[in-house]
Parts: sequence; C-alpha cells; structure tokens
Amino acid sequence: MRKAIIAVDMDDTICHLVKRAIYHNNIEFPTHPLRYEEMFDWNTDHLRHPASTHEVFFGRPGLYEELELFDEHVVEEMEKLHRAYDVVIVTAADPATVVEKWNWLQRHMPFIPLENFMTCKRKYLLDFDLIIDDGAHNLVPSIEAGKKVLCIPHPWNIKAREQYDFPVMEGWENAKERIDQLLAERA
Repeated sequence: MRKAIIAVDMDDTICHLVKRAIYHNNIEFPTHPLRYEEMFDWNTDHLRHPASTHEVFFGRPGLYEELELFDEHVVEEMEKLHRAYDVVIVTAADPATVVEKWNWLQRHMPFIPLENFMTCKRKYLLDFDLIIDDGAHNLVPSIEAGKKVLCIPHPWNIKAREQYDFPVMEGWENAKERIDQLLAERA
C-alpha cells in the first residue's frame, strides 16, 4: 500500500527565514528598518533601502544555515510524519542556497534522506497528497488541483487565507494528529 506523500516547505514553515533576513537587513540598513508584522507580500517591494535588493535580503552567504527552528515541536513532529508518511522537503532555492539548505536540514532533521529533498518553485506540479507551506503561490494552485493543504500563517498570506479559508497550522505541536485528520477526510 502506498504511503501518503506529504510535501513540506522549508522557509518559514519548518524554520524562520524572513525573521532572520529582517535581522540582517536592520543591522546593515539601520536607517531603513523592517518589521516582520509589515511583511504583507512575498515580493521585495517592502525593502526600503535602495541597496537592499531581493538578492541582498535573501542572498546573504550562510543565511540559510543559521535559521532557527520554527518551534520546539517541529523536529519531533517531522520525525513522526517521516515514520508514518512519505515526507518530501520541497523548497524553492537559488543554486547558491541549495547546499546551505541541505546542511541545515541534515543538522536538524538527519532522518530526511537526500532522495526526499527537492528544490522546486512551482510545487503544485509535483505529486503529493498534502502540502504544508506558507506561500499562497503554492497553496492556491494546489487547492485548485484538488490537493490538500495546510497553511503556516504569516503576514504575507493574510489576504489569501481570507479569500481561500485554508486550514491553518499555527505551530507544530500535535501536527501529526492534525495531518492524520486532514488525510482521513474525503477530498
């Protein structure tokens, strides 16, 4: 019997990217500080300093290896999911960040094998039963394709959550039980 496939995003789903990028932005550009609560969109129009580009904000060497875990439950819950389901980590990545992301994953979740680590921006093109993600650009097409989704809420997905009423997961405590329930529901 085939195990259900759970696609799990990395950035701002199992670890905190935007908060760490803001931290570095505010050190480098103290006259143009950013706040997580004001990050209402994934594009980089929110960057206030002219030298703070998308590449600077998300491309600092070593950034992806220093990210904090999403919460104190994420590793334990991911391990439970890994034992019960076919868990694949699907993360958007520039070529320069792939190794950093893999290193982070191996440091925190070494039970995820290499063959279950993929870089992909258009995740809805993949075959999975449920996706856990923070990006509306992944959640909306997945729902439209008839797949189950679980949204990690952040300021940049407020509008999409209001429009699509995604199931939301605020934190990773009891995530496996929540996912078991979602998968048990008929599509």
